[in-house]
Amino acid sequence: MEYTVKEVSKLTGTTVKTLHHYHKVGLLEPCKVTEAGYRIYGIKELERLQQILFYRELDFSLKDIIKALDDESNRVETLKRQFKLLSERSERMDGILKTIEESIIFAEKGENMDQSKMFKGLNKEQWKEVLAEQKEYLINEYEFEMDIESIDANALNEVAIESERFMSFLANALKNRWKPNDERLKNELERHIDFLNSHNMPTDSKELVETAWFFIEDDFHRDMLEGQQTGLSYYFYTVAEIHALKEQN
Repeated sequence: MEYTVKEVSKLTGTTVKTLHHYHKVGLLEPCKVTEAGYRIYGIKELERLQQILFYRELDFSLKDIIKALDDESNRVETLKRQFKLLSERSERMDGILKTIEESIIFAEKGENMDQSKMFKGLNKEQWKEVLAEQKEYLINEYEFEMDIESIDANALNEVAIESERFMSFLANALKNRWKPNDERLKNELERHIDFLNSHNMPTDSKELVETAWFFIEDDFHRDMLEGQQTGLSYYFYTVAEIHALKEQN
C-alpha cells in the first residue's frame, strides 16, 4: 500500500510539517515523489517512521536517530534495543511519577513532605539527557541556546513536579467543564505564579498569558499539552488571559 503525507500524518499522529522536516534532513525520505510534488510513503517508510518515533520517545536528537538507524539496519535488533531503552526509561519515570503523586497528596493535606523523598527524580546527568533534544529544538526553531551545563537538578525536579501538578489541575478542570472564569482556577493561577516567583522564575499574570500563547504557537509544547487533554493548550491560554484582564480592571 502507498500513503500520501496527509494519510501518514493521520495514521501516525505526526504532523505534516514534521514529516516534511524529516524528509529535508534525510531522516525519512518518501519512496517516491509524484510529478505534482506529492510525497508517497510505503510500508518500509512506515516501519522506519515507527522506529524514529520510538527513538523520539527516548529523547534522541535527530542526528542521533539518523546515526542509530544507519548503524542498525536489522529491524528486529533495533526494536529489541528500543524496547530495552524504553523499559529502563519507564522504570525511571515510574519513580518520578510516584514522587509527584506523593507530593500532591502532601500538598492537598497541607503537610510538608519528607525532604529525603521530595527529590527522588532525575539527577543532573539525567536532566542533561532529557533537555538535550529540547536544546537542539530551540536552536533550530528559535536560534536560542539553552544552558544545560549549569542546571540545578533539585530545582528542576521541584519545577517539574509543580508543572505536572498545575497542568493536571487544568486538565481536570477542563474535563469537568469548569468555566475559564471559575474562582478555583483564579486561585490556582495565583498559587502557581507565587510558586514560580519563589523559585527565581519571575512571572506575573501578563507573562503567564504570553507563556500560554507560546504553548499554542509552538508545535512541541502544543502537542505535549494536547496529548495530555484535548483542548488543554487553548484552555490554559483562555484561563490565563481572563485572569490577567481581571487584574487590570
